[in-house]
Amino acid sequence: MNLNDSILASYVVPVHPHPLLVPEQNEGWQRLRDAFDEARDQIAASDADVIIVYSTTWPSIIGHQIQADPNPTWTLVDQDFHDLGSMDYSFRIDVEFAEAWNKANHSRGLQSRTVAYNGFPIDVGSVVALKLLNPDNRIPAVIVSSNVYANRAETTVLAKACLDVLGKMGKKAVAVTAMSMSNRMFTEFIEASDDKIHSLKDDEWNRKVLEFLEEGRLEDVAQLSRTIHQQIRVQKVVTFKPMWWLSAMNNNRNDLTGKVLAYEALYGAGGAVVHLDPTSNGKGDKEYDEDDVETYQGERNVLDSEETDTSVAEASPNTGPALWNPAEGEDAVNTESAPKPVGLYPHARRVGDLLYLSGVGPRQPGTNAIPGGPIRDGNGSPLEYDIKEQTRAVVENIARILEEAGSSMEKVVDVTSFLVDMDRDFAGYNEVWAETLGHYGPTRTTLAIRALPTPIAVEMKVIAKI
Repeated sequence: MNLNDSILASYVVPVHPHPLLVPEQNEGWQRLRDAFDEARDQIAASDADVIIVYSTTWPSIIGHQIQADPNPTWTLVDQDFHDLGSMDYSFRIDVEFAEAWNKANHSRGLQSRTVAYNGFPIDVGSVVALKLLNPDNRIPAVIVSSNVYANRAETTVLAKACLDVLGKMGKKAVAVTAMSMSNRMFTEFIEASDDKIHSLKDDEWNRKVLEFLEEGRLEDVAQLSRTIHQQIRVQKVVTFKPMWWLSAMNNNRNDLTGKVLAYEALYGAGGAVVHLDPTSNGKGDKEYDEDDVETYQGERNVLDSEETDTSVAEASPNTGPALWNPAEGEDAVNTESAPKPVGLYPHARRVGDLLYLSGVGPRQPGTNAIPGGPIRDGNGSPLEYDIKEQTRAVVENIARILEEAGSSMEKVVDVTSFLVDMDRDFAGYNEVWAETLGHYGPTRTTLAIRALPTPIAVEMKVIAKI
């Protein structure tokens, strides 16, 4: 099968549960529900073998996760809108496709894994999308997470790996991105009848993006993803990436046939249902492009602004103690995916049903590099550094150790953080905390200290359940 024939249709759909649970409470929510119903009928009439959902409300830290439980069944209550009621779900997942996609990801240099255990929580965006677009489970589905830290190259290669599998299996698919347009929401209770887009600026940007999509200019929207993220998105993740994935699934085209089925407010956020047909509209193709990456070997950030410095500085061997191989033992947990210790101790230790992590810093495994830069040079002179990048790297290292131990970020119960410059760094560290570990609600203590063994600004001590 020609890869150009693999995608029968693509859809952008909102993630909030109002069109599913209470469409009658607001005329706009009802219009979104009607648009979902129209999309449902289009998908039912297609020859699709699988529905592929890229959901922005399923965040992952290390690589991507792919749902591989053949029949995930549970009851979901939305974490923001629990007052709207429960969402019972029972989905039909294409396990063979999920497993093959995971293997294809690894073949293209990506990190990913499948998840398949009873009670694994399906996110609200996926639940809303599949219950409304495929209510009878006639077409099997596959759901993939959205990596919090992924940028364009990783997201593009993720889509290409998916297309590899479609081609090899000879399957046809419908691609769905579950996402908000602007995602600023009201933080105080409003009446359903008073719902509106959070700001005029958000509304104007939403309408411009939808204008491009209706003209079939999907790759142009993808090229604008960084700007869209800066202008109308709460900075919860590194960048706005669903359009990179959807564009790559459509071979980065700008001549699709688009139709906006509905655009309305969802508690301040922008919600839209958009249909993109692969039939060419006969108009011009893309005017420019970034790297057409085939395998993931890191981000080049060729179009990032100068303010975004993602360089990784090497830690000089003269600025810290020697590195050790981690201590072994019956209860020890060690992984090559985390930086080597600076003494004879393990990365973590199991005690009963708890996991105790040794202090985790931002140094990178293998290279000993420090994202955001070291805080001092080999002579001890202070250097400028990025506390946010260091903190993100700490969280990534924690996630790797937890994964090796069979635990996860959701099971973290207590964190003690150490900052060498509390006055300078607390705000940036606290911001990244809210985006990552804070999302899972562990207890936290933050201490100011004079120094750490290596030239880093932050370290965390973690206790988690297994």
